[in-house]
Amino acid sequence: MDILEVYTMMLTIRLFEQTIERLFLEGRIMGTAHTCIGQEAVAVGVAAGLRPEDMMTTTHRGHGHMIARGADPKRVMAELFGRDTGYSHGYGGSQMMMAPELGFYGANGITAGSMAFAAGLALESQVNKRKRVALCILGDGASNEGMFHEAINLAALWKLPVVYLVENNGYAMSTPVSQGLANGRVADRAAAYGIPGRRVDGNDFAAVRDAVSRAVEAARLGAGPSLLECMTYRLTGHSKGDPRVYRTREEEAQAAKNDPIVRLENRLRAEATVTDAMLERCQAAARETIDACVAFAEESPAADARRFKAGLFA
Repeated sequence: MDILEVYTMMLTIRLFEQTIERLFLEGRIMGTAHTCIGQEAVAVGVAAGLRPEDMMTTTHRGHGHMIARGADPKRVMAELFGRDTGYSHGYGGSQMMMAPELGFYGANGITAGSMAFAAGLALESQVNKRKRVALCILGDGASNEGMFHEAINLAALWKLPVVYLVENNGYAMSTPVSQGLANGRVADRAAAYGIPGRRVDGNDFAAVRDAVSRAVEAARLGAGPSLLECMTYRLTGHSKGDPRVYRTREEEAQAAKNDPIVRLENRLRAEATVTDAMLERCQAAARETIDACVAFAEESPAADARRFKAGLFA
């Protein structure tokens, strides 16, 4: 993926999420959704650090991860609309869609809920000598859940090929890290399990990509799990309708100066590697993609009730 493809992908995710927020306000999408506006460099950097055969799990804030992993944004949008053409035929919605054919083993609406699942995927790879690595994305709030300890402890004991990556966006819903973590550095918790822990700039695509690539390849070679902490910021609310009373607009304005897309634009201009016309073409391509997503979703048939019990077991 060249740097303009990276830029276009980050823009596409940003516009996708902004469009979702608008569609909810207009009543064209039901339910709820959690957007990753401001966190696009993590999504694209993680995907770039994985091989096609590797596996990814994510959180309730997973649209960007799924698109970066190679999902068709039109089908992701259709899933949010509850359409049969969505990845889970309209029944997964924002928090439960998955695409195993892309190595994307799903979002999860339960905080830390995918951590044990990722360990299970890694165990299957280890037992069958598949050389596939599982990468599990979680939020900073998930690091205070019991599953965090259970999953990482087991992965460390069995040297499973799994990487746990924390998207530290500063808030566990409305609780700031300073009030939720006794030690403000999640990566430091890796020492308790005897595994590597590293904190990286989550608003720098290259930093995320390189850190993920090193951790994943170490796991592939049998070194066991590691814990990465990507420092970023959620520029919008926890979910739709969040008035963000727990933080100031001044704080948000300061954080916006570190916007990963703006940073990448500034870097490209400073290095004189691209022209404004090239950036504008990327922006136009991203807008066209999102327009096509909405049109596709609205034209798609509703979820088929006959599929409702498919895949259920008791």
